Amino acid sequence: MTDQSKPPDPRAATPSPAGGVIGLSKDDVALPTAGDITGAMIYAGDHSGAGGKSFDRTLTRRRFIQHAAAGVAMASGPLLSRSFAAAKPEASPAWRCRLSTSSILFKGLPIEEACARIAALGFEAVDIWCAYDKCPHLDDAATRLGPSGLKALLAKHHLQLCAFSVYVGGYPKYAELLGGVGGGVAIQGSAGPCKPEELTARMRAFLESLKPLIELAEKHNSRLAIENHGNALLDGPDSFKAFVDLNTSPRLGLALAPYHVQAGGASVPEVIRICGRQLLFFYAWQNQPETGQLPGLGPTDFKPWLRALAQVDYRGHVNAFMHGHVEADAMSAALIKSRDYLRQCAKS
Repeated sequence: MTDQSKPPDPRAATPSPAGGVIGLSKDDVALPTAGDITGAMIYAGDHSGAGGKSFDRTLTRRRFIQHAAAGVAMASGPLLSRSFAAAKPEASPAWRCRLSTSSILFKGLPIEEACARIAALGFEAVDIWCAYDKCPHLDDAATRLGPSGLKALLAKHHLQLCAFSVYVGGYPKYAELLGGVGGGVAIQGSAGPCKPEELTARMRAFLESLKPLIELAEKHNSRLAIENHGNALLDGPDSFKAFVDLNTSPRLGLALAPYHVQAGGASVPEVIRICGRQLLFFYAWQNQPETGQLPGLGPTDFKPWLRALAQVDYRGHVNAFMHGHVEADAMSAALIKSRDYLRQCAKS
């Protein structure tokens, strides 16, 4: 956001971490143990026996594979079949555009009312914000609701938690709360800008500095997503590529803000493709003034963005977003337009 009337944006250069659930669950792949493969035991016979008598006690490679396949099929049944089928592109379900929005859009309301509105508007999930621009929601959840209270609030409105935005306060302040509600993604900024020739070294140093936060995310079943911003280390396409090339942690990924990509004159679909499966959060946010930042209220065609998200098999929510204060009823009306627009784009 470049509005000079706003307080300095801590997202541009100050990290403030977090996380999300990672890895394969038991529902993704359930491989049998050695004992489950009942027909595939290999006997250690002496292959040098005269006349090949010991060969009867030793399975050939082909027979072993046949027995092993049969054992796996019996041991794992339909679950393994579903897992293998899901790995085939033609068997995968069509990509679905899942919609969320951020609590800061209703920062003038208590968190209970903000969640109630967001759910009533038809969004599946909520991104809960820290004290940036005086949004009270995340601090209130931490100090008053606690993990059980926040879980109950989300369950009451059938809302998923798609993220904590922790630009103010930092991930460590909210790590236990995020873990207590089951884990998730926490979003923070990167670091100060650098010269192009320094990019690789600076990005490597930045990723190294995140190791304590990554360890904390591991402890609390969460992931940390780094957002791009103008005049920051993570800014243009080259910086995204450096991040993706150097990042080795499954607990660390990217939060993409197209508003800032557009400000730099770069292609949003190109950056989405650079991010690939390291993309953990996506702001549906265009570089326009006031409510024109929202999808469908400004001139940007979001269909190429959604197609690119589908191409990289983005697993998170598409988060309708803007900065700036709008009265709650007017914001609800604007978000209805955005919701309908994004649903229509997803069908195209």
